[in-house]
Amino acid sequence: MPNRLAHETSPYLLQHADNPVDWWPWSAEAFEEARRRDVPVLLSVGYSSCHWCHVMAHESFEDDAIAALVNEHFVAVKVDREERPDVDAVYMEAVQAATGQGGWPMTVFLTPDAAPFYFGTYFPPEPRHGMPSFPEVLEGVKDAWADRRDEVGEVAERIVKDLAGRSLAYGGEGVPGEEELAQALLGLTREYDATRGGFGGAPKFPPSMTLEFLLRHHARTGAEGALQMAADTCEAMARGGIYDQLGGGFARYAVDRAWVVPHFEKMLYDNALLCRAYAHLWKATGSDLARRVALETADFMVRELRTPEGGFASALDADSDDGTGRHVEGAYYVWTPAQLTEVLGAEDAALAAAHYGVTEAGTFEHGSSVLQLPQQAGPAEADRIASIAARLLAAREERERPGRDDKVVAAWNGLAIAALAETGALFDRPDLVERATEAADLLVRVHMDESARLTRTSKDGRAGTNAGVLEDYADVAEGFLALAAVTGEGAWLEFAGFLLDIVLDRFTAEGGALYDTAHDAEALIRRPQDPTDNATPSGWTAAAGALLSYAAHTGSDAHRAAAEGALGVVKALGPRAPRFIGWGLAVSEALLDGPREIAVVGAPGDEVFQELRRTALRATAPGAVLASGAPDSEEFPLLGDRPLVAGGAAAYVCRHFTCDAPVTDPEELRRKL
Repeated sequence: MPNRLAHETSPYLLQHADNPVDWWPWSAEAFEEARRRDVPVLLSVGYSSCHWCHVMAHESFEDDAIAALVNEHFVAVKVDREERPDVDAVYMEAVQAATGQGGWPMTVFLTPDAAPFYFGTYFPPEPRHGMPSFPEVLEGVKDAWADRRDEVGEVAERIVKDLAGRSLAYGGEGVPGEEELAQALLGLTREYDATRGGFGGAPKFPPSMTLEFLLRHHARTGAEGALQMAADTCEAMARGGIYDQLGGGFARYAVDRAWVVPHFEKMLYDNALLCRAYAHLWKATGSDLARRVALETADFMVRELRTPEGGFASALDADSDDGTGRHVEGAYYVWTPAQLTEVLGAEDAALAAAHYGVTEAGTFEHGSSVLQLPQQAGPAEADRIASIAARLLAAREERERPGRDDKVVAAWNGLAIAALAETGALFDRPDLVERATEAADLLVRVHMDESARLTRTSKDGRAGTNAGVLEDYADVAEGFLALAAVTGEGAWLEFAGFLLDIVLDRFTAEGGALYDTAHDAEALIRRPQDPTDNATPSGWTAAAGALLSYAAHTGSDAHRAAAEGALGVVKALGPRAPRFIGWGLAVSEALLDGPREIAVVGAPGDEVFQELRRTALRATAPGAVLASGAPDSEEFPLLGDRPLVAGGAAAYVCRHFTCDAPVTDPEELRRKL
């Protein structure tokens, strides 16, 4: 008998629709039911490509005896953290404050007033590794609720009070300047892994937003060390097992310091951010590797994550069937020497093993290896390697594919739109710009209502029920702004403006701070607010970037002031924790540089006009904005009062309220940018 999750749109919730646990979705009705029955709420938060979420589901939530215990003594609520990042953030903050660590699956016990009083993450079905079993935890909480209710109430009250009192110490007046950005660079240099690239130890995450800061800092200051760290990290990742050497695209993170063994799930947001970072690295260096990886990652997103409606799915699972009926992490991606021989024959298998670092002992589990690129292939081998890669990819297609989470998340689609639009424009791939435009159309059509309020997710072209959070408004605006620059269609600038007006109206606090949820969103035990960049830019720093670009396009003082106010937090955190505010630092680089406003005027068919546009799109100047079209076109404010020069195409560059003389030579424009 399916439970109440059967009508949800989240693939993660639907995975639990046939559990014997009588799950409720997060709703007022669930808490009303807990009040009526006088029982606590068991809140379980996870997401569809989370390995340990699957393990706990299989061990405990599919177990009839454990389910009976849950159903009798609790109201069980299941939340997809990707649909409700606000719910996840608030309770994760409580878990981390209470236990010093967090993660998913997140298991929290709440009063019927949604106040948390007991926390954990994964619990095994029987005691192991010093962890209590899930049934023991359930019994303990049930007994405390029955026999020590006053104590439970006091704990819950104290936690809620503590969370409410955590208003952000926000960093005082002013925007980050030269000094703070130089200190941030110094901090990153200290944490840089000079032998393997990247920052910190294991597990090692792709530092997409930090890479953007390093590239922009180099563009603005000429600091060679910043460019070297970015380029070497990008090369190490692209040669490592974290990058799919056959199909393109990046896994979530590496479990080791050398990028060899990934946690195999592939997320849309990582691939969008990294695709853009490699495209920007190419702008800075002309590197063939950067170009190849940007294009392969874009092609991966289109091939494996695009939905029939034109949006992009959230993620691919880490696990898949290994051919024996067992679901195993990495089964789709890894190879043994014997498997290479079976597909390629002995001679090519030997070359493939050397080229991709496949060994008899294996670099992963059970003698299998993750494909890497330990060294460059010589030019003589290039054709043979291409043939080997094509045959291995075809053979891999026969394996059972990892599951795909098909929900479309507005924010992550915004990131994908920006990446595909820019990559398509830089490398003359109009098909990628088309895919970006189709995804943007879907967001406008399905996710945006008539007052420009966003819904966070959709599935199969049907909008979900959860309101967009700050990162949705900011990242979608960022995507629309990139699309406006690449297509020359001012409608995307207009849509970005609608979204950013809502940010100004409903997400701002005193002194430039921002909240993650709108003023009129569902009230939780605390209104979430987090400026730090983790796997994606925080809503806070993403909003700062989009507001700054929009102000450069339109001259709006209100949007510029909001961007500057939001960047105060970077002044505070940049020098102290640069790895966790990378996008904030990148936006600060744009602020220091201007950002530059570029207007290119001319007739669409004119070759000089097209060459000036291409040159402007390749600008490395941090956060530069581009408007292009006919002189005095109403598509973009920047095109007003910008005449042709001697009847021909021209480019105008302005920054800090002053404009240079117009240029008609693409080479001269390149020097200016």
